[in-house]
Amino acid sequence: MVLKLSHHHLQAICQHGESTYPNECCGLLLGKIVNDCKTVVEVRATENVWNAEAAQLFSGVEGTRENQLSNYAISPQTMLEVQKEVRDRTLQIIGIYHSHPNHPAIPSECDRLYAWEQYSYIIVSVMAGKAQELLCWELDSEFNFQAEEIIIVNNLEKSKTK
Repeated sequence: MVLKLSHHHLQAICQHGESTYPNECCGLLLGKIVNDCKTVVEVRATENVWNAEAAQLFSGVEGTRENQLSNYAISPQTMLEVQKEVRDRTLQIIGIYHSHPNHPAIPSECDRLYAWEQYSYIIVSVMAGKAQELLCWELDSEFNFQAEEIIIVNNLEKSKTK
């Protein structure tokens, strides 16, 4: 698969990562899937609800902490609300983005365990408060992350962020 999005979408993701530094940010990629191409129509910032309770689900997983400095979670209620909303707009959740403060844009073991096969996962590395490398990943059938190509398109229809 390939992920298409606008420069504006990339900027919004990077700005969100910088604004939540030193904590991880997270959000949703809304759009359409046609053939082997996912097209982002909207980037939706969400609250990082990672807490001690969420950490208990992943206890024993290397790198898992009880704070938002190195983990993220999107609430199930938010996921359900957004799924209902975008269905009415003939869109779907096609991916999730999050930041890695002071770490590379490479998925962690916790990221892998939390991931779903059908989604694209954008990770932006935020070093000392500034967005750096941004990479996209997808989970393969063996539940390992593989790099996913990003294509930046100048003018996507209905291109927006929230």
